[in-house]
Amino acid sequence: MSLADDLQSEVEAIFATRWKARDGQKVPEAPDVQLGNDAVKLTATVLYADLAESTRLVTSYPPHFAAEIYKSYLHCAAKVISNNGGVITAYDGDRIMAVFIGNLKNTSAAKSALQINYCVTQIINPKMHNQYPDLDSSFIVRQAVGIDTSELFVARTGIRGANDLVWVGRAANYAAKLCEERTGAYSSWITEDVYKVLAAEAKLSQGKDMWERALWLDYGIYVYRSSYWWKP
Repeated sequence: MSLADDLQSEVEAIFATRWKARDGQKVPEAPDVQLGNDAVKLTATVLYADLAESTRLVTSYPPHFAAEIYKSYLHCAAKVISNNGGVITAYDGDRIMAVFIGNLKNTSAAKSALQINYCVTQIINPKMHNQYPDLDSSFIVRQAVGIDTSELFVARTGIRGANDLVWVGRAANYAAKLCEERTGAYSSWITEDVYKVLAAEAKLSQGKDMWERALWLDYGIYVYRSSYWWKP
């Protein structure tokens, strides 16, 4: 059988096989889901954190410097996410994906976004310029975090020996798209569904709302953005 024949059979089977989906009580890992049409359903909040201008970073600066920026950012983001109860599900070059579940999933994710902003503005950039005093003072690390919440359908994709989970649902898509928004000083972006259920601690600072409502032109919906930081 040729590779083309094999692919024809596999794709036909994917479309024809009935799905076995079950409600999840925790964030699944790859071994929890079979390679066939097996899936876990859960209500969750997805966070994506993404470095800005990474192409410029790797093309205009030495590789070791770019690697230090990557490592510093991803390390801080991962630590903050884990400390707030999130589960890291993927690293993709210069960005990280995490999933939060439970009653405080939206508040925990929003706190993570604000705390990642603290790490970048109050730790990474100052430490970078201290280590490299001759670095152009206009160069600073920029990033954005996107967050949404929805039902997710988690399946396993790939082939034996090379596979991973795929997160199907609005939250995964919107969070990934929102972290590409980098308007002005705003580094944290959440959907209205996330904002509406935030606890006061993740919404207000000294009685003032930390989040500003804005129209997301790409999708024609309102989202909320923030330039605030929160010390972990």
